[in-house]
Amino acid sequence: MTDGSKGGIIASRLRNYFLTGLIICAPVAITVWLVRSFIEWADSWVKPYLPSFYNPDNYLPVAIPGFGLLVAIVVITLVGFLTANLVGRTIVNIGESLLNRTPLVRTIYRSLKQIFQTVLQDQSSSFKTAGLIEYPSPGLWSLVFIATDAKGEIAAKFDERGLDMVAVFLPPTPLPTAGFLLFVPRQKIVPLQMSAEDAAKLLISGGLVAPDYKPLANAPPRAVVQEIA
Repeated sequence: MTDGSKGGIIASRLRNYFLTGLIICAPVAITVWLVRSFIEWADSWVKPYLPSFYNPDNYLPVAIPGFGLLVAIVVITLVGFLTANLVGRTIVNIGESLLNRTPLVRTIYRSLKQIFQTVLQDQSSSFKTAGLIEYPSPGLWSLVFIATDAKGEIAAKFDERGLDMVAVFLPPTPLPTAGFLLFVPRQKIVPLQMSAEDAAKLLISGGLVAPDYKPLANAPPRAVVQEIA
């Protein structure tokens, strides 16, 4: 074996070792960075509003990361607990009435509240189901998240034309933080068994990370999307 071939083998092994290490280290490093960034963001929002006595950064030699996030979780949970009783619900209703009487603020508040209620309600299936639609042209398929049935005036306009439409969200790759709202005929959506989390992984990885597929035993293929709660 010549020196050149030995050098090539060594270089190939070193490259494989580097790629193996990168596969292991990169996800860990990115996860740590994202978690740290989120904790620092939460702390930067909460800690400035804490009284000096309750802020450990004022009397400890080192800052405690995540203390602001912990306080936020406790406060949110406490608000939910208080809202469950009559007194807390009355206070919340008074606060909402003040917001609803404030121009511009009421529009933002109502929209955000409706979005959170729709997404976070246990009985809601919005954005919990993924599907395929032919987009941007026939023969080309895109992965979408199924939001809800068309509602309000939009649903009425579709009903006048005899159309049963579903709102779907079409996110881009590899960062599905923005996208397009599309109204698609129900029969033209191919629902998927994969979870929304697996669909997000598929999008972020650019199609490289595909979830395992286990066909349901004796289950007929679904041609249409079921009614969304």
